[in-house]
Amino acid sequence: MSRLIHIGYGNIVNSDKIISIVSPDAAPIKRMIQKAREDGTSVDATQGRKTKAVIVMENGMIVLSALLPETIGQRADQRDNSQESDGIE
Repeated sequence: MSRLIHIGYGNIVNSDKIISIVSPDAAPIKRMIQKAREDGTSVDATQGRKTKAVIVMENGMIVLSALLPETIGQRADQRDNSQESDGIE
């Protein structure tokens, strides 16, 4: 069963498909974002706000979010922990 998490402003991703959640401040991440935009493999879920997190997905797509990486990570952890306590795995 897929686990969906809210990444801000009504946008949701499948947490089972996330490889990493990183800050966009480092130069290599900025290059990765630019290349993904050029290749058409990025999804901008910031709703016009500043990008604070870059979510790298299994299929090579990247999702840009206006929420902090820590916030998204906490939401993913809460979702995983609540399903484990319910006996869902």
